[in-house]
Order: sequence, then structure tokens, then C-alpha cells
Amino acid sequence: MASGIGTQPGKARKEIQRRADGLRQRLEREIFSGALLPGVRLDESGLARRFGVSRTPVREALLQLASAGLIEMRPRQGAVVAAISVQQLLQMFEVMAEMEALCARYAARRMGPSERRALERAHKACVDQARRHDPEQYYEANRIFHEVVYAGTRNGYLEETTRALRNRLSSYRRFQLHQPGRVANSLAEHQAVVAAILAGDADQAATAMRAHVAIQGEVFTDLVSMLPPHYLQATAS
Repeated sequence: MASGIGTQPGKARKEIQRRADGLRQRLEREIFSGALLPGVRLDESGLARRFGVSRTPVREALLQLASAGLIEMRPRQGAVVAAISVQQLLQMFEVMAEMEALCARYAARRMGPSERRALERAHKACVDQARRHDPEQYYEANRIFHEVVYAGTRNGYLEETTRALRNRLSSYRRFQLHQPGRVANSLAEHQAVVAAILAGDADQAATAMRAHVAIQGEVFTDLVSMLPPHYLQATAS
């Protein structure tokens, strides 16, 4: 009996998280599609009624969107859809590419046998999800792949800092995966990163990871062109 009671909070928490993740995905799509414009207020009670859930998963979803920079939490206004400049987006991806390149460099130098096996398993999981042609599931496998690389740095501060920026850009990185051919390209880039890390080639690991994460040239143009014009500001406000 005691064990059954003990599992209830865990089950409830998982259900709340599942609903929050679903809400976050739906609101994310509405923001990127332009259905929710910058400056629009997202009322917790209104969203709870609209989606037929309690305010708890709504609050969780809004926190996720805020951590990704898609909404702002303003005093006396609550959650408001945010806008970002093209310049800011490019700058964040530039920093992200360099931080992930550093993670790959350290991972190539510091990963032990068990960590390398974990990297191979994470890459295989990405391969499996790519075959299912589901960008959302591939994104989750991709996230775990990068987490394994972060952990392989054996540098807790770098791991934490890189994860924080990754979370800030998660919506854009997920959005990219819906572009035709992007999942296949991502998988090939992963293979180059894995090969370099397993070979202990720190320079090549950094180069491969930087190329994987960097968003420039045609890739950046494609991402910006897919976002609604009103979503991105021309310059930072």
C-alpha cells in the first residue's frame, strides 16, 4: 500500500509535464506561424479554458517558453509574446556554435570508455528516430546526443552554461528540423562529430561540431525566411 501511495505524486507530476510539453509545442507553433503576434498577452486562465486543462501545466508551458525567450514575463502584465531581432538571433547562434565546439574539443580529450559508448548509443538513437521521419522525436534524441557531449567535457561550469544557451535557442533549433532535408543533414553532421571524438581528434571534433551548430549563409537565410515577417524585428529594440 505504501509503495502505491508513493508512486501517485510521481505519476501526477509526469502527467502535468506531459500536458505542459504538449501546450508548449502548440503555443510555440502558433508563435512561429504568426497566430500569436509579438506583444500579445498570454493569460493563464484563458489558456487553461481554451485547452481544457488546469493552470498548472499552463504555467509550466509558459515557463518553458520564457526560458527559450519566446515570451517575456512582465510585471502587472504576465506573459507576453516576445520579439527578437535578426541580429540577436545570429549573435546567439554564433556563441552557441563556439561553446558547443569547445564541448566537443574537451569531450574528444577527456571522454572515457563508458562515455564513448554512451555517445555511440545516443547517435544510434538519433539514427533510429531519423528513420521514423518524426522531427519532434528526432529533436529529443538530438538533445540527448548533445547532453552526452556536454557531460563528456568533465567541466560542470561549461556544461551548465552551454545547456542554458541551448535551452534559450531550443525553439529555433527544433524549428530548423522541420525544413526539408535538415534531419538527414543533422545526422551526417553527428557522424562527423562522433568519429572525431572517438578518434580523440580534438581539433576535428571542434570543427565538426561548430559546422553542425553554426547557422549562417543559406541555412540562416532559410530559417529567417520561414519565420513570419512580424516575428523578427529588423533591429533590437
